[in-house]
Amino acid sequence: MTPTGEFPGVWRPNTASAVALFEQLRLRIIELADSGVLAVGAKLPPVRNLAGVLDVAPHTVARAYKELEAAGVVATRGRNGTVVCARDDRWGALADVAAQYAAAAKAQGASFAEAVQLLAAAYDAD
Repeated sequence: MTPTGEFPGVWRPNTASAVALFEQLRLRIIELADSGVLAVGAKLPPVRNLAGVLDVAPHTVARAYKELEAAGVVATRGRNGTVVCARDDRWGALADVAAQYAAAAKAQGASFAEAVQLLAAAYDAD
């Protein structure tokens, strides 16, 4: 982080990494939000501004923000920008889907270990 604490600070995506740039940014924002470095309600930089700072295409930042919003990590509020959501809000939707998956796995007679194995395989499929 910069001395003023502004995001992204000194962090930059690793262009030599096999991990896509948008994914590196997405993971970094999640890490900072989960650790409290990016507080609930913290406003993220506009897409074009952050793209310029990180020296990436605006689409890269837009995709990271879009996926973070779908996961409930951030919320986009039009002209008010993109802000970090509370962890409870972020996990609510995921917990609902997890409960549905658990119920479906039980109904199919899968053990907990089998359900986790299937989830891990699906998680790693991307």
